[in-house]
Amino acid sequence: MEKKSKLAILTNGIIKENPTLVLLLGTCPFLATSSSLINALGMGLSATAVLICSNIVISMLRKVIPDKVRIPCYIVVIAGFVTLVQFVLQAYAPEINKALGVFIPLIVVNCIILGRAEAFANKNTVVDSALDGIGMGLGFTLALAAMGAIREFFGTGCLLGFTIIPNFSIGFFNLPPGGFFVFGCLIAMLLVGMCFIAVGIFVSTLTESTVTASIGTMAILLVFVAAAIFNNLIDAYVVRAVLSWISVYARYVNFTYGIFDI
Repeated sequence: MEKKSKLAILTNGIIKENPTLVLLLGTCPFLATSSSLINALGMGLSATAVLICSNIVISMLRKVIPDKVRIPCYIVVIAGFVTLVQFVLQAYAPEINKALGVFIPLIVVNCIILGRAEAFANKNTVVDSALDGIGMGLGFTLALAAMGAIREFFGTGCLLGFTIIPNFSIGFFNLPPGGFFVFGCLIAMLLVGMCFIAVGIFVSTLTESTVTASIGTMAILLVFVAAAIFNNLIDAYVVRAVLSWISVYARYVNFTYGIFDI
């Protein structure tokens, strides 16, 4: 297996393998603690601190921990760091600790942290494991922050407790269904963005000219947009089916209804 560079390990968890939006891990605390930006940041930074520290320790002990009891050993290590993080929150951020409630202790069994311990820290060096923890934690925190900011803004008209739009509130975003709705939209937008990036990379491999690659990428993206527009104007079933298959927008709409069709 080809060894990744330090930069690739660090950036891997931000977009390409974002633990929540791509791998769909840790969705329970993601949905439960993202009702406001401050709670989302508190949860994200807490999980990141535990992830980095546990990755480092587990990597250091990877040749000592018996294979048959590695999962219980991981949980003990993670639980120790979760306890430290909770003590810090109780001492310096009691309001955030109270708002997050049981979800801080539940970091012990967070799928992201256990998954990285098993899939990465157990097989790689301390430095690589630390970088992996930073990247994955940053990806989780950024996704949580985006979710929390959207829900807080549309739900209360505020951000970080400061009023942005007076007397503005859409209660739906404060409720669990609003969390699922925003979660689905974030995943769909990430997939559409990755599709556009993939198109750009593909076109750039066909020519050495940056200008030509840029024009070609824009042309293909315009075809996608045109397919979405004409799909609603043409009555012929076969043509509509072809345009619907080409249209990225049509796939986004399907995704919001829970249909993941490649």
